[in-house]
Amino acid sequence: MILILSLFCLYRKFELYTMDWDLKEPLRDCLVAAAPYGGPIALLRNPWKKEKSPSIRPLLQIYSSSGVALASLLWKSGPVVLLGWSAEEELLCVQEDGSVLVYGLHGDFRRHFSMGNEVLQNRVLDARVFHTEFGSGIAILTGAHRFTLSANVGDLKLRRMPEVPGLQALPSCWTVLFQDRVTFVLLAVGPDLFLLDNTACSGVVPPGLAPGVSGFLQMAVSFNYRYLALFTDTGHIWMGLASLKEKLYEFNCNIRAPPKQMAWCSRPKGKQKAVVVAWERRLLIAGNVPESIQFVLDEDSYLVPELDGVRIFSRNIHEFLHEVPVASEEIFRIASMAPGALLLEAQKEYEKESQKADEYLREIQEREQLPQAVRQCIEAAGHEHQPEMQKSLLRAASFGKCFIDKFPPDTFVRMCQDLRVLNAVRDYPIGIPLTYTQYKQLTIEVLLDRLVLRRLYPLAIQICEYLRLPEVQGVSRILAHWACYKVQQKDVSDEDVARAINQKLGDTPGVSYSDIAARAYGCGRTELAIKLLEYEPRSGEQVPLLLKMKRSKLALSKAIESGDTDLVFTVVLHLKNELNRGDFFMTLRNQPVALSLYRQFCKHQELETLKDLYNQDDNHQELGNFHIRASYVAEERIEGRVAALQTAADEYYKAKNDFAAKATEEQMRLLRLQRRLEDELGGHFLDLSLHDTVTSLLLSGSNKRAEQLARDFRIPDKRFWWLKLTALADREDWEELEKFSKSKKSPIGYLPFVEVCMKRHNKFEAKKFAARVSPEQRVKAFLLIGDVAQAADVAIEHRNEAELSLVLSHCTGASDGATAEKIQRARALAQRK
Repeated sequence: MILILSLFCLYRKFELYTMDWDLKEPLRDCLVAAAPYGGPIALLRNPWKKEKSPSIRPLLQIYSSSGVALASLLWKSGPVVLLGWSAEEELLCVQEDGSVLVYGLHGDFRRHFSMGNEVLQNRVLDARVFHTEFGSGIAILTGAHRFTLSANVGDLKLRRMPEVPGLQALPSCWTVLFQDRVTFVLLAVGPDLFLLDNTACSGVVPPGLAPGVSGFLQMAVSFNYRYLALFTDTGHIWMGLASLKEKLYEFNCNIRAPPKQMAWCSRPKGKQKAVVVAWERRLLIAGNVPESIQFVLDEDSYLVPELDGVRIFSRNIHEFLHEVPVASEEIFRIASMAPGALLLEAQKEYEKESQKADEYLREIQEREQLPQAVRQCIEAAGHEHQPEMQKSLLRAASFGKCFIDKFPPDTFVRMCQDLRVLNAVRDYPIGIPLTYTQYKQLTIEVLLDRLVLRRLYPLAIQICEYLRLPEVQGVSRILAHWACYKVQQKDVSDEDVARAINQKLGDTPGVSYSDIAARAYGCGRTELAIKLLEYEPRSGEQVPLLLKMKRSKLALSKAIESGDTDLVFTVVLHLKNELNRGDFFMTLRNQPVALSLYRQFCKHQELETLKDLYNQDDNHQELGNFHIRASYVAEERIEGRVAALQTAADEYYKAKNDFAAKATEEQMRLLRLQRRLEDELGGHFLDLSLHDTVTSLLLSGSNKRAEQLARDFRIPDKRFWWLKLTALADREDWEELEKFSKSKKSPIGYLPFVEVCMKRHNKFEAKKFAARVSPEQRVKAFLLIGDVAQAADVAIEHRNEAELSLVLSHCTGASDGATAEKIQRARALAQRK
């Protein structure tokens, strides 16, 4: 039914559903809460006020907007002051003691929280649930006449509002405002209005308010918190900005009785702002004109403010009242000559095969308004609730598109898709009566979430496939939700549930079996969770949940199978904290990979634990190695180090590693000797190797001690001669070096003597030893001291081609020309022979 409010604006009210919920009590005897965006309706009969027998428990019932029962449960908790829906469609039940119980759409208890000790002590007189960009909030008026609120029940942060002067009873009306990211409470105390923010209470006066007002009976804030309406005891309705800085208009309805409800009825960017006021048997729409629209209500009704209108439901019917969109108004206005209206008539005449279709079409084309006509019909189709009217308008738009070159099809196709989705969710069994404006504000992602909340998985999947949404955002996510619901069906065996989930999901991208398993574990089905984890390909997702389920050994096996060492370390450290020491070691013995990694960890972090591991395994070889490292890392005193080495030697003997044991004993002897040398000679000897110790002694001139050390530790003669030769050359003790060379026949020959002398740039001493070099090394010795001529003589004497070539390569200067010729003649002579 279309109702004229003024010459320029139309309002219409049409039926959404015939309610078939068979209510036993009238709505006025129930606490009622209806969620916006076509959301569910919750009813709770209030026996503490209406029922003669308080022992009878009230019944909490949840319905869809079409009256389909979703849940029903006996209320076994305390008296309820308010029911409200959160933005996530969770039912918030505010009790007198300040506790808030949260239920799901199907009556499943989710959680509870308290509004604080002050509320508990003073009880709750009244409450409001409100929605902001921060989430869903609750405001409480306590018996001490103080307000407490939280802007987001998901992240509860309670704020106690300032005290209101003179407030000794329940305010005549109050509401919550949201301005500039700040939450306010607006309340009326007699003729005065007070605005509470975080820090102060200030009195406010609505501009342009009619005189004679002695009280405010009702107030309403618009859906977007931009506008405010006040109903006074004089029967006037003041409408203005929610900031109370500007008045839009004021309407006198000549009714002084307090209204039961009041709500704004306007659409975003609409040209009219109107307020709907409801009494027991009367409904009034007031705007910025002297006239109003009034209805007689046959039964108790309840108003639900929406983004673009007001839903009105009673025991028998559910309706929607809204301002007619501009496109619809222009098309359906009587005798309208708008391009959309002419195109609709043209299409209807075309179907009748009438010549008038061409006349209408020509008229539109002559005015060059055909694209505008098509757009009007597409837009109007979106705002229609009846599928037949949608089809009629879309047929008209399709008809007009045929006569436009390159008309972009996106708008038409998208509208067809949107309407198909909207008609599907508006269907009576589904019962979500979204308008096109609400649907666009809500987004398809949120709509799919709401279908999932209602367990309408097949419909949600069909919509995803129809709109071709990415699997991760669409079908996969819905299937994951379905699987999480499936694990809650405790009447089905674990094996059957796991198999059904795997058959349905398979390897669907974006589905996490670990998340589903976590839900199963949360429902107390540990075995089912383990079966589901078998399908999880990512070990990193399996292991944390297995640890949480106290299945640490299985978690260790999965971590080892993954090959992820970090994951294995995580499980091993968890096992260490969970098991006693013996069981922990026994568990590691059965997992060699984990044991090896733990040993590596202990080498750097827990040396004593590493020793215990080796002791348990009787691993004497590693115990010996452990004590060797400990002697250098952990021990500082020489006695402690020697003791550690002795323990290491004993372990090596037990391991039948005689070489390591004897080497360790030799090291102990060396340590003792080094300590004695430091005491007697001074200097630093500890921790030097045997060779370095001998070298230090030689450098310090303690030749006899060095020789004795070499004899004691059986250093081979060749090695000792090298050490002494190098040390004497470093000291540049050439006299001692010569004596040393003559002490007996050199086991390393005399070429090294030439080399060390030349390294120290002592050619004079080098020449002494060059003559003593063995014949086969003599050419090299003469070349080292730079005597190319003598090297050539020796090479010619040896008749060695390699030596001749070597000497020839050193003949570089003019002075070596004669030597080079001598070599060449020797070569030629050798070739002739």
